[in-house]
Amino acid sequence: MDFDYDLFVIGGGSGGVRAARVAASEAGAKVALAEEDRYGGTCVIRGCVPKKLMVFASEYAELVEDARAFGWKIEPGSFDWRSFRDRLHGELDRLEGIYRNLLRNAGVETFDSRAKLADAHTVELADGTRKTAKHILLATGGWPVMPDIPGADLGITSNEVFHLDELPKKMLIVGGGYIACEFAGILNGLGVEVTQFYRGAQILRGFDDEARGLISDEMCQKGIDLHLGTNVLEMWRAEDGRITVKATNGSEQSYDQVMFATGRAPNTSGLGLEEAGVELGRKGEVVVDDYSQTAVPSIHAIGDVTDRANLTPVAIREGMAFVETVFKGNPTPVDHDLIPTAIFTQPEFGTIGLSEEAAAEQGEIEVYATSFKPMHQSFAGRADRVLMKLIVSRESRKVLGCHIVAPGAGEMIQLAGIAVKMGATKEDFDRTVAVHPTMSEEIVTMRSPTRTA
Repeated sequence: MDFDYDLFVIGGGSGGVRAARVAASEAGAKVALAEEDRYGGTCVIRGCVPKKLMVFASEYAELVEDARAFGWKIEPGSFDWRSFRDRLHGELDRLEGIYRNLLRNAGVETFDSRAKLADAHTVELADGTRKTAKHILLATGGWPVMPDIPGADLGITSNEVFHLDELPKKMLIVGGGYIACEFAGILNGLGVEVTQFYRGAQILRGFDDEARGLISDEMCQKGIDLHLGTNVLEMWRAEDGRITVKATNGSEQSYDQVMFATGRAPNTSGLGLEEAGVELGRKGEVVVDDYSQTAVPSIHAIGDVTDRANLTPVAIREGMAFVETVFKGNPTPVDHDLIPTAIFTQPEFGTIGLSEEAAAEQGEIEVYATSFKPMHQSFAGRADRVLMKLIVSRESRKVLGCHIVAPGAGEMIQLAGIAVKMGATKEDFDRTVAVHPTMSEEIVTMRSPTRTA
């Protein structure tokens, strides 16, 4: 059978664009891609990139205070949200243009349209046009979930926070994952009075307990009003236009804005997946094997829509492995083991491998940890603390986990991640000469275990 294309990609985010571009430019495939919204996807348009730029913006208030402590005659200024927001949108437009050009230069035909499956080899565009392809790649990402409570429609999600006309004076953030905690720090740094509700016992569930405990303490120290074991019961618009929130702890408070960061769901509804024979999981995710292949041999899926490891670099890796497997004749399973991760809370958190709790369940371990006030913050008179932590197998001596809570933790964990991924032992770390004076030197100078388990 003759097909219109060798590959049709549904979704123009980081994973879909990379797969389309590489299949066309390196494997010589005839490729098309459909995207109903903006090219670049969650990461570039409404996620990592604008979020990180907001993190940078939010840190300047403390930098000014620190500069004065270091002898600089600087007076605190005020933050102009609209000026920043407009420049931010200009940067996102520039990045979207780059993504479009990458596809164009690779020879990928693009359709600015919603697309869905008609069958195992056919894609239907929003105008009813049908295109056939030997292979179809689903890369439709995820979308924020709103809770099912009265008045939830009055709130926003992380998608809308980048488009606010004005910064609210008082804001409630609901959730305890990395998106909620990152935005709590960002908005607090920009001068918003931030309250955060999380229904669980501690924020950042699933990460190392000691690390998330320190982050929680430091967030409170910086002025975030964090309420654990607390959730929203209902919300309504008050006469003054503000949003009144009734909480499970019995309180009723009014806020200028409420943001829900209560999870994300795979973007699979209305795509004709089940009708085409694609199996979906309990959360609506596309079920795939180690090679990103669905129950339909001609259909693959990568990125957040598969709900494996929902990170942009992982989606890109999955896209590359897909091209290797399907178009280059080199079957390449996706490696989801030991992925370094940065969470841009304030303080920042970098982590790779097992938490202390997870490692202790697998065997005997040694824990090396130190918490201290770094030189910069200590000199400036701030009470901020950092954490450096290694989890070591007593049997193999391998470093099973590395956890850093500190300014620049994301940069540090990228490099430490190489050693952990290679299977470095504690003695390998010990043999490495310290770079002094730095925070990260503590990673190679901790000689005695803090505790064993």
